[in-house]
Amino acid sequence: MKWLAAAICALMLAAGCGEKEDVLEPSGSKRVELMLDYFPNADHAGIYAAQAGGDFEEAGLDLEIRQPPDPAAPIKQVAAGRVDLAISYEPEVLRARDQGLRVVSVAAIVQKPLTSIISLPKAKIREPADLKGKTVGTAGIDYQHAYLETVLREAGVSAASVKERNVGFGLTPALLTGKVDAVLGAFWNYEGTDLKLRGKRPQIIRIEDAGVPTYNELVLVANEDALERDGDKIRAFIGAVSRGTRELRRDPDAAIDGLLEANPDLDPELQRAVVEVTLPLFFPPEGEPFGWQDPEQWDAFSAWMKDNNLLEQPPDPATSFNNKLLPGAGV
Repeated sequence: MKWLAAAICALMLAAGCGEKEDVLEPSGSKRVELMLDYFPNADHAGIYAAQAGGDFEEAGLDLEIRQPPDPAAPIKQVAAGRVDLAISYEPEVLRARDQGLRVVSVAAIVQKPLTSIISLPKAKIREPADLKGKTVGTAGIDYQHAYLETVLREAGVSAASVKERNVGFGLTPALLTGKVDAVLGAFWNYEGTDLKLRGKRPQIIRIEDAGVPTYNELVLVANEDALERDGDKIRAFIGAVSRGTRELRRDPDAAIDGLLEANPDLDPELQRAVVEVTLPLFFPPEGEPFGWQDPEQWDAFSAWMKDNNLLEQPPDPATSFNNKLLPGAGV
């Protein structure tokens, strides 16, 4: 009996040490359409690493990656059933749920906020209190305005003493040309790294360090009605991204090649630098599966949005995200 038990154990170890493995199907057996939140860039490096490494094909998925016509499109396309999955942002998921759209976040792609306050040395903004009397540029998004108000309140700065200017998506140009003293909405990992490489010595204040509750910057969104129908396909997709992201960590240069092939206009030096600083945010806390979304964090951020009048009929945060389709989750 001891010999038999040892033999069975050996077979289990050979099968993967008893861990749950993703079920692989013949190549191209299931088509998946993914809409990005923006043009392909280093924030999507794990997805392109998985594509370049054949992880989607190995999982039996025929993946088509699409770019959005505008930033508001991804969630709407998922809600309408025109794409299977989309990359979006936690605030946008909560807003969509508030508006009655049946969408749900099924995985965190970037675990922490990337949104930040960025200035140049001449503005002398080293901490939130230094924003007094300054002009801050935003993209005109209401929750960016709420971020700024929260940061100022936490720093004891009167909002009346700070001028907010809508510069659209031209945040970096507005900063470099002196139209504003600082910008809120630029990503510290991307625009911040770009400015560093250009020798501009940016001063960066991460908003979660300045009073705004932490949240998942990038999330993978699905149609709620598809969770049961297409659950296996979604789980396989997340598992493939997990494997691609691990390969990205092992060999960043090789994995980034897939991203550069998808978008030849990208600056290779910038993309590699951005991936280097963003890599830790692609992975969950110790002991949690890839894509993990913290329920307490979603509760706190949802409450913050409610308190700042960003949600009219605040949804139950527990219905806005789902961890059940993560690799090995719910097993």
